[in-house]
Amino acid sequence: MTFSFEEQLAQAMESLAEQQAKMAEATEQLRAMTASATSKDRTVTAKVGSQGEVLALTFHSTAYRSMAPAQLSALLVDVLNEAKARMGEQVIASMRAFEGVGETLRMNFTGEREDEDLFAAGGLDLESLLAPLTAMRPGADPAAKQAHKQEEFNG
Repeated sequence: MTFSFEEQLAQAMESLAEQQAKMAEATEQLRAMTASATSKDRTVTAKVGSQGEVLALTFHSTAYRSMAPAQLSALLVDVLNEAKARMGEQVIASMRAFEGVGETLRMNFTGEREDEDLFAAGGLDLESLLAPLTAMRPGADPAAKQAHKQEEFNG
């Protein structure tokens, strides 16, 4: 069963639009994500946003008042790094849903898919389709390149 170029292109654009909608939804979810970490001694909890920005530091006791500055500093660095690491794990997990999207779209356009879908039947040979445009690109003609190349002076 062979599909026309227009049908294949329409299907590819529909698939691309679906992926764009999923990405927009994931972006909104990412913006709303937070991650928290609490120090081992339960003195402080840090909350960070999806960009790693510190949203809150909550001190659960007054124990921090008696800490040496270096000790408090190390505690805050540790808890903030832990919160950021947790956020990174969440971001990676949410992005895993998009693994292979580029390859899928590429296969759809080139017809390299093995499963039964619109593209397996005919595929789009993008290289042939875009060949006239590629040939028009400046510098695409190797003969023209040679004509404009200056001779090297070995004086």
